Parts: sequence; structure tokens; C-alpha cells
Amino acid sequence: MTNSELNSGIGPTGETLYDLPSPYIAHPFGLLHLPRFIAKIKKHLKNELPSSYQRNFTKGFDGFLCLHLGISPDDVIDCVRDAKSDEDLNTKLKVLFPAKLNAHIWNRKVVQMGMSDMAFEKLQEVKSNLDAKDRSDLRSFADIIDFDEGRID
Repeated sequence: MTNSELNSGIGPTGETLYDLPSPYIAHPFGLLHLPRFIAKIKKHLKNELPSSYQRNFTKGFDGFLCLHLGISPDDVIDCVRDAKSDEDLNTKLKVLFPAKLNAHIWNRKVVQMGMSDMAFEKLQEVKSNLDAKDRSDLRSFADIIDFDEGRID
């Protein structure tokens, strides 16, 4: 049994990983979701990222983070692939990332994604698919991720 199989289960959205960091966890650089993106990249590089995660890999929050930073997701993947340690990875990311990260702007987007009128319908659809359509505490896509992966009961 692989590590992925040990740390996952099958849910309404497909295979669910329970060992990824929450999108609400910040990287030492102050950016929410970056530890999660890095963890997904590591699984991807080991062929342990399930298809249920592959469809949004480098898209969704991953892509929005890279768009915010003005970089390509492929460049982040290369940094993770080439890094010899977490310290080395942070050094490579510091070179790749812009000098001004504007973490406060990005972090606000992460916690509010799904609250706009346009995204609200999609958020309701996803909640319904998770049998959670009546949950008023699930107000953003980050909340949905935490709910789906068992961090919110």
C-alpha cells in the first residue's frame, strides 16, 4: 500500500487526501496555500497525486497563487523537483518570487474566494455535491477543501 493510499479515502469528489496542509496554512514567506501547493507538487512528482486532485493541479488556488506572483506553476514545480532540502527550496523560491509578495492581498483572496456573486453559485454546487448544501459555516472554497479533507466536521 502506498503512502497516498494510507492517507486517502474515496469521497463524493473522488479520492480524498487527508495529509495535505490546509489552504489556511501560511508558508514562512507569509503566503497562504503555498505549503499545500508544494505538498501537492511533491506528491505529483512521486506519481502519488490522485486524479481527483490532478484536474485542478496548477489551476484553482495553485494557478491563482502563481498568477498573483506573476510566475508559472511549472517554475514552482521545477524548484520543488530541484531542491535538495526545504531550506534549499525556500532559497530557490525566494529567487523565483517577486521582491514584493503582497501576501496580505493574496491571503485576503484565499479566505474570500467563493464569496463573490459569481463564485457563490459554484460554491453552492460544490457544497451540494459534498452533501453539505445546508452548511452555513462553509463560506469559501478554502472552507470546502478543509471540509472535504476532514479538517472541519
